Amino acid sequence: MQFFKLFYSSALLLTLTACATTEETKNVEGNAADIYLQLGVRYLNLNKLEIAKENLQHAIRLDSKNAQAFNALAFLDEKLNKIDDARSHYQIAISLTPDDLGVKNNYGRFLCEQNEVEKGRALLTEATNDRLNERPWLAMTNLGRCYMQLAQYPQAQTYFEQALQLNSNYSPALLEMQKVNYHQGNFSAAKIYLQRYAQVSEPTPESLLIAAQIEGASGNAGMAKHYQTLLLTKFPLSAEAKRFKAVK
Repeated sequence: MQFFKLFYSSALLLTLTACATTEETKNVEGNAADIYLQLGVRYLNLNKLEIAKENLQHAIRLDSKNAQAFNALAFLDEKLNKIDDARSHYQIAISLTPDDLGVKNNYGRFLCEQNEVEKGRALLTEATNDRLNERPWLAMTNLGRCYMQLAQYPQAQTYFEQALQLNSNYSPALLEMQKVNYHQGNFSAAKIYLQRYAQVSEPTPESLLIAAQIEGASGNAGMAKHYQTLLLTKFPLSAEAKRFKAVK
């Protein structure tokens, strides 16, 4: 009997030790995955896409349920114009964390850009209305972009204005206000948002293109030329620069 007690106690100890070791391994792998996720996002922000991809994929290998790694990888796929991969990774991310506001915002925006506007608006509306959302202006701006896709400019403007009421220096919303006013022929208002944007953000190919269009439509040929030159010299390989070269 003593032998069986000793055997049972030893077996139980081994089982508990194995469970503890497995749990510790999972925790270590989870922490390592988060580190690779952070590295991937950092390289993604620096537009070093191949290194970003390596880190994000490694994060997923360590933790196959890391929704944020799938979310970031989907965004990277978009940059590489791998639309099917992006869709797949967004779907995995949202299946892992269906209530995650960041995933809803990114996936909703993506769907709108793929002309799946109803699905995209539904996700973005959920994110906007969520009381736990500490940055609702992100989803509001993307909702406005959905309406821009449909050329429904007054509705789009409403969401951009709401976003700026919550964060007056949010540069994507300031950029969209330039566009929506330009498309509606409100060039003086567009220039006001152009100036506000310049105060809070560095120029991008997109912002320089819309600035040139606004100044040209306003009759300011000199300023239009100025922004065109900036676009062609700072971002000669951008799609926006190629558009200008094609027109010439």
